[in-house]
Amino acid sequence: MSGPGFIHLHVHSAFSLLEGALQLGTILDLAKADKQPALGIADTGNLFGALEFSEKAVKKGIQPLIGCELPIDFAAAEEQVNERGYRGWQGKSSIVLMAANEVGFSNLSSLVSRAYLEGENGLARARLDWLSRDTLDGILCLTGGPEGAIDMAFALGQEANAIRRLDRLRELFGDRFYIELQRHGRPQEAQVEPRLVDYAYRHDVPLVATNEPFFQSADDFEAHDALLAIAGSTVLAQTERRKLNDQYYFKTRGEMIELFADLPEALEMSVEIARRMSYRPRTRGPILPKFAAASDVSEEEAVAAEATALREMAQDGLSKRLAAGIAPGKTEEEYRQRLDFELEIIQKMKFPGYFLIVADFIRWAKAHGIPVGPGRGSGAGSLVAYATTITDLDPLRYNLLFERFLNPERISMPDFDIDFCQDRREEVIRYVQEKYGSEQVAQIITFGTLQARAVLRDVGRVLQMPYGQVDRICKLVPANPADPWSIERTLNEVPQFRMMAEEDETVGDLVAIARKLEGLYRHASTHAAGIVIGDRPLEELVPLYRDPRSDMPVTQYNLKWVEPAGLVKFDFLGLKTLTMIQYAVEMVNRAGGSLVIDDIPLDDEATYKLYAQGDTYGIFQFESAGMRRALMDLKPDRIEDLIAMNALYRPGPMDNIPSFIDRKHGREPVDYPHPKLSEVLDETYGIIVYQEQVMQIAQLLSGYSLGEADMLRRAMGKKIKAEMDSQRIRFREGSSPNGVSEALADQIFDLLAKFANYGFNKSHAAAYAWVSYQTAYLKRHHPHEFFAAAMTLDMGATDKLADYRREAGKKGIEVVPPCVNRSDALFSVKDGKIYYALCAVKGVGRQVGEHIAEVRGNRPFADLADFATRIDPRVVNKRTLETLINAGAFDELVPRREQAFAAIDAIVGTAQRAAADKSDGIVDMFAADTPEPIKLPAGVAAWSVAERADREFSAIGFHLSAHPLDAYSDVFERLRVQRWSDFERAVRDAGASAGRLAGTVSARQDRRTRKGTPMMILTLSDQSGSYECIAFSEQINEFGGLLQVGNSVLLQVGADERAEGVSLRLLDAQPLAQVAEKVGRRLTVFAADSKCLSPIRAQLKSGGEGQVSFIVIRDGGAREYEIELPGSFRITAEIAGGIKALEGVTDVRLH
Repeated sequence: MSGPGFIHLHVHSAFSLLEGALQLGTILDLAKADKQPALGIADTGNLFGALEFSEKAVKKGIQPLIGCELPIDFAAAEEQVNERGYRGWQGKSSIVLMAANEVGFSNLSSLVSRAYLEGENGLARARLDWLSRDTLDGILCLTGGPEGAIDMAFALGQEANAIRRLDRLRELFGDRFYIELQRHGRPQEAQVEPRLVDYAYRHDVPLVATNEPFFQSADDFEAHDALLAIAGSTVLAQTERRKLNDQYYFKTRGEMIELFADLPEALEMSVEIARRMSYRPRTRGPILPKFAAASDVSEEEAVAAEATALREMAQDGLSKRLAAGIAPGKTEEEYRQRLDFELEIIQKMKFPGYFLIVADFIRWAKAHGIPVGPGRGSGAGSLVAYATTITDLDPLRYNLLFERFLNPERISMPDFDIDFCQDRREEVIRYVQEKYGSEQVAQIITFGTLQARAVLRDVGRVLQMPYGQVDRICKLVPANPADPWSIERTLNEVPQFRMMAEEDETVGDLVAIARKLEGLYRHASTHAAGIVIGDRPLEELVPLYRDPRSDMPVTQYNLKWVEPAGLVKFDFLGLKTLTMIQYAVEMVNRAGGSLVIDDIPLDDEATYKLYAQGDTYGIFQFESAGMRRALMDLKPDRIEDLIAMNALYRPGPMDNIPSFIDRKHGREPVDYPHPKLSEVLDETYGIIVYQEQVMQIAQLLSGYSLGEADMLRRAMGKKIKAEMDSQRIRFREGSSPNGVSEALADQIFDLLAKFANYGFNKSHAAAYAWVSYQTAYLKRHHPHEFFAAAMTLDMGATDKLADYRREAGKKGIEVVPPCVNRSDALFSVKDGKIYYALCAVKGVGRQVGEHIAEVRGNRPFADLADFATRIDPRVVNKRTLETLINAGAFDELVPRREQAFAAIDAIVGTAQRAAADKSDGIVDMFAADTPEPIKLPAGVAAWSVAERADREFSAIGFHLSAHPLDAYSDVFERLRVQRWSDFERAVRDAGASAGRLAGTVSARQDRRTRKGTPMMILTLSDQSGSYECIAFSEQINEFGGLLQVGNSVLLQVGADERAEGVSLRLLDAQPLAQVAEKVGRRLTVFAADSKCLSPIRAQLKSGGEGQVSFIVIRDGGAREYEIELPGSFRITAEIAGGIKALEGVTDVRLH
């Protein structure tokens, strides 16, 4: 390092969350362009990017300098700064700490980890009393600049505090303490600098010049200012907030030398500090706990001990597996040879301990009744995993390859992804923590980024743009999680978005700022599944973080960098399908069954028939409309068909589905690129479906080992030309002895390259096909329990519940509305019916549902008073009662919901008095056995059919006991309105292309087409089920006001049959109530006395075309007479409901 003149020491990367706007790659490119030999990052409160920066810097030929700007809590009362800071910003009270050597990095990592682990609300803050000569060994300290602990105290007139802090830091760090000077043109810098220089000269403390860049160039200041406003939840127009200036950009060496020309020693000190920093974090090989050996033995001894333990476990486990049956066409010798082969490779790669660790926590889970998936990913190809019960899929039965999981030619960590029951996954993680120690187990950090829509909303807010305008702009960005759209792409491909940005200056500013901020890190979070386990406290290997929502430590390195740091990841995934299967099996067995789901026959004809009929709604991996259609064409009759379809039904491979189906049924000849390949491609009818087939073809035709074939597959996937050319020559040469011409070898090689790119992992497909088959078996043989379990697992998704209820209805299974006397907390099966879960009622929740079921026990509530005196009013409150009554949960106690609703205050009062008496220990020895009844209010207006249905809809999320369209059955007959289920069948079976439907709008999504024009997706329902209809701009302009959630409408629709189902488009819409009025309906009113004739006349409104007749029933039905009211009247469901509520009226009927 010869005379660079200046070295950056205090750069903020994007890992200074919502503060730094410089990605690591950008920082290094800027440094490289300026020929800077070294570079120091000091992110706020963290070391998130330390290893990544270190590795990337070295590749650029730049020496990485690792630091952290760490907030310090100067705990003494006199150290607190209580006055308002600069422009309302109090500063960070931070200092910059930099790792000079390996000990220094270890101490810095420990200090930063402790700042998080013992901090509050996810904020890192160290305490002054943590700092000592021991804890700071190997660490250099800079005072932190104008927003740091020293400068802010000086700027706020707290000179005594500032001096006290300087003295303390000087005492702690000695000759590793530096006073930092910055010149960004801010007033407080000029105000404080003389004091800092004076202290430095008086106490012989070195001065160091730094630049604290947050963004790339001065042009980026406006965008960065918006970022700070986003971080502070404020707006740009607000003056009392944190604000920098346009000089906080990444300056060149020349600019810094000019800026500090009067203090050359401060510039030179930045170079001297860089020279003192000799350490950088490096990658390590995998580090695991020694599972079967003492911690103090050598690595070789530990691997040998673990290999012995694994071999014994695997051989014993295989014997038990084989005792249950051997795969057709296989011998025990083949199993033993395969096991020995795998064990040898596992030991050679030094991974026995990994297998033992995974087997241990999986066996613990199974022993404690926690469902574990049969396998996931390539791990299902290991016989050792099958023998040790890590997986439950026989790899020889399904021709799965171990080399796809562990390649002998390429040493890389094995990676078992394990599915656990969603509800009990945390128990397994806690077991691992207890076994290895909580300090040796952690989750993995992830970083949320500012995505296109989100950053537009954030920037729009800080610019104080109208919410509606920003919302319209955001909705022009297509929302596709599988293919996220950037702002740049939206500008290029959505004309209306580009036009708005070009024609409206404010929108143009919004887009310009948002583009600069898009992709920056917004927040830190926790990886959904990843857990790391170390052989020592993880703090000694990586810096740690704590997610405020969890009590478990989290690595500060993300998934991409935690493994290079030496930590081994274990994926603990929660799969709700496993939980659903367990719920269903438990219900079957509680009712007297003896079902063991892992023992069900794999050749059950009825189960395959369910697939062949496309009856797979709710079936894991096979429930989409397009998949159902494909299954109906395929008519699978063996597990191999399900495995193949699971692999094929994805973008790319799905183009082969028609040929796959035709070949299965003999409509298309099965041919092979070469006759020798029939043994590999026979089960998929000559079509390459799996990555494993690519490997087997290379082995069979060209003499590759399976390890080499896996390398070939990877090379094909990466499409690196030089490597592909080399492999092509190798493939030709290997194929030649098998009589394959060079032209045919090239043809097969190109075919393999195509499928290697999107062929699927057979091990994963097979494991998930087995889980799917289990769900299908349950649906076919135990449909009540299947639907009850499926609905339990989707209690929070009312659209799914509505679909399950519809599907159950098709099978003649009744879903009974919620009832406080019959329903359990979760969905249950009784007397051949499914009882709606109390917890599934909106706003009720698990605690309330379980409480009601618990206090009821086996003694149903006799009436409202009995209910009130037994429940806890702190758990069941007024709002909960409202939604339960609206849902119909009290119908058994009070048939008229409006009366129960009017009695809510009385229920609450009774409950509170009863609870108070219990709390006080009061027992009334003279009280009756039953509590005093709650009097139901008389004269409460009856809810109309529509109001009752609307209230039920709001409580349940769909119409369960009644539908708003029930009142219009006669109208539908006259107008020839079809039910949705009948119309759907007519489109599919008879090619109908248009029809008249009625529906109640349950959801509405306003979107934009790719051209930027409005479109709307409506979800509607009638008594037969729910359906979707698309409306475009012309219909939206004409009918948009009518098509609101809750409205019942009459629709004219066009229909198209597509692979995913029947697609509807709106042609015309009318309000159903108005249409019904014009049809000329008849209302018949039944009463016990003619006295209510006058009130009925008062309810009626003239001007319509309906007729009204009045029937009085006498003598218990022995006599009746009818009165036809003269005139024509408006007749609606609401008017009929109002008349029914009148005293003396016994019934009303609409015709």
